[in-house]
Amino acid sequence: QVQLVESGGGLVQPGGSLTLSCAASGIAFSTYAMGWYRQAPGKQRELVAAVTSGGSTNYADSVKGRFTISIDNAKNTVYLQMNSLKPEDTAVYYCNAGGFNSGGSYYSYPYWGQGTQVTVSS
Repeated sequence: QVQLVESGGGLVQPGGSLTLSCAASGIAFSTYAMGWYRQAPGKQRELVAAVTSGGSTNYADSVKGRFTISIDNAKNTVYLQMNSLKPEDTAVYYCNAGGFNSGGSYYSYPYWGQGTQVTVSS
């Protein structure tokens, strides 16, 4: 049974930082790429960042230079370091297991965590 468990969300002031973690079990972790998505109220879920098992990354334009995704295959864990947070980053953040196609785009498998709330507000 695949389980993805996110942690690290919370309330932070604009300009602050948070680090999200996602611990995976029940999958051959090192054979998957991993992604972080977010969904704000009334909006569609969007891909924020993705990483291959080898550490190659891509990011949504809205978070480039502020967010860093990383992976620890020994711990079956993927991280999202979020700096210079803005109110528009407020959303529920979800971890996902997936892959990259030949064009370099991330695609998701139906493996999702329960989500962790990130609220950026003064």
